[in-house]
Amino acid sequence: MSKDLGVGVISLGWMGRLHTRGYKQVAERYPELDVRLRLVSAADPVQRNLDDATRSLGFERATADYRELLADPEVDVVSICGPNYLHQEMALAAVQAGKPFWIEKPMGVSAAQSKEITQAAEAAGLVTASGFNYRHTPAVEHARDLIRGGRLGRITNVRCWLIADYASSPQGPLTWRYSKELAGSGVFGDLLSHGFDLAQYLVGRIASVSAMSGTFIPERPKALEQGIGHAAVAVTQETYPVENEDYGAVLARFDSGVLGTFETSRVAVGPRAEYVIEVYGTQGSVRWNYEYMNHLDVLIAADNAHHHGYTRVMADATHGDFGRFQPGPGQGMSFDDQKTIEAKLFLESVLTGEQLAPSAADAWAAAECDEAAVASAADGAWHDVPTVPGRTTYDR
Repeated sequence: MSKDLGVGVISLGWMGRLHTRGYKQVAERYPELDVRLRLVSAADPVQRNLDDATRSLGFERATADYRELLADPEVDVVSICGPNYLHQEMALAAVQAGKPFWIEKPMGVSAAQSKEITQAAEAAGLVTASGFNYRHTPAVEHARDLIRGGRLGRITNVRCWLIADYASSPQGPLTWRYSKELAGSGVFGDLLSHGFDLAQYLVGRIASVSAMSGTFIPERPKALEQGIGHAAVAVTQETYPVENEDYGAVLARFDSGVLGTFETSRVAVGPRAEYVIEVYGTQGSVRWNYEYMNHLDVLIAADNAHHHGYTRVMADATHGDFGRFQPGPGQGMSFDDQKTIEAKLFLESVLTGEQLAPSAADAWAAAECDEAAVASAADGAWHDVPTVPGRTTYDR
């Protein structure tokens, strides 16, 4: 018998629209889940987004007040896609309403807020999901199988960088992302939290970090209109201070003894979204680059004795959920498809009561890495990363 679930989405910016598309794809891609979804309600303070919710996105109704959405008895599950500074109050309100939630990272403006959200949800017995979509790439899942299956031998070190240009123009508007009060950290939380999560998903927990950071565009104009995501909008002539980091570099030690290097930038001129992770072992290594997300470079010494070099493996139906989206290798999956997998894991977690999706605890774990890196960049010392006792899934 089909299970009926009513969906509510809070905030219809870029990420809220991605969540909406992900929900719509679940029934087609995962028919065995046997879930019938209704897009019941969307909440957003911007009138244009409210109009889009019912006119083009398929929601039955829309409201400017997210509390009205949470009070709606027909809403069973909630996506929280607002800016960082609203995550805490929205998530705690969802817990109070008894609604399982799928929340974007960083989960609040500090590790303390992430901890409070996680502990509240777990105390209420709610399953959660957090937005670590890069985990779900079939090539990354294949890399994890090789690593955890011992094919690379003893893992020695990890290299990871997330270099982007979305803030490279000095005329890019000073949004909430550049405020310590509204965003917390800058590129550490925005991009490198993904790198920390990927590394922990592949090789285990990060134990301590040493970091440095810089703000390369110290002032920006303010926006004169509301935009979606990183879209260009009209700006003021005056400029105002940027309060958090544009760039960061991190050394890391893992619980297992693995060593890691991380680098991140939101102001690079050149790379658009060069998100790369490399894992090295005594018997081989793997490399994945989001710009070529359907490929994994693999070298296993025992299989490659006479022609030492990487084999570029194209994702296929034997890797993760690739077969849910494409019939065979050579076809490509997308960022949207990653969010569909995320939606499926969230809904399956809700239906089974088992925490299958990356959890709020995983977002808290990444936030602890971010915060330790920010602290290290400030004082130049190594900082331990506190262990998160919640229901993390990166090491399951």
